[in-house]
Amino acid sequence: MKAEPIPDYGDLVVPTHIAIIMDGNGRWAKARGLPRVAGHQRGADSVRTAIESAIKYGVRYLTLYSFSSENWKRPADEVSDLMGLLRRYLRSEIAELHKNGVRLRVIGERFDLSADIVDLIEECEKRTAGNTRLDLIIALSYGGRTEIANAAKVIAEKTKAGEITPDQIDENLLESYLETSGIPDPDLLIRTSGEKRISNFLLWQLAYAEFIFLDTLWPDFTQEDFYSAISEYGRRERRFGATE
Repeated sequence: MKAEPIPDYGDLVVPTHIAIIMDGNGRWAKARGLPRVAGHQRGADSVRTAIESAIKYGVRYLTLYSFSSENWKRPADEVSDLMGLLRRYLRSEIAELHKNGVRLRVIGERFDLSADIVDLIEECEKRTAGNTRLDLIIALSYGGRTEIANAAKVIAEKTKAGEITPDQIDENLLESYLETSGIPDPDLLIRTSGEKRISNFLLWQLAYAEFIFLDTLWPDFTQEDFYSAISEYGRRERRFGATE
């Protein structure tokens, strides 16, 4: 990953924030007669590709759906493999991310993670906190419904304590208690593997995002796929609920 000046791509309309549902690792491995972990390992290479592409094209925020709250229901050996891969990624990639001006943030339920992984996350977040070239947000043990419910719970507690009055509760207040507070909503959602759903991902934040669904399995995701999605985004007219 090289920290180079952002080139001029002419009329290319670049989203400020791109979110990606990285889907298809298991199918990629199955099609090749490989264990599922091989698909996840290859998918880690595609994570690097997405980060490099975001930097190249000047995307300011990139959110990756790494592990959902529902993924804990997968077979124990697969979950163990995924957690091991996460440990290796955090240890091996953080220096490169930091060198290239990438700030790492993690959203999701950390209490479900092992203590050493939480320590690694906190170390990486602290080390990269001052970086401003790209904010990389990893959704880990994350569920959109849980995020909204947690925000509502905090607001209810503060209302009960008299810190908030009911008439102060609006969209802006609720948004301020989401884990993505301070981060602009995604402009573009990309999902790989041909599936066409958002799977409990950023339910609040994706309200007005453009959706692009690719048939490409995540381990085969390329910089060309990233560019193609941005190009398609630029051809769309975003009206945010306005009439034609």
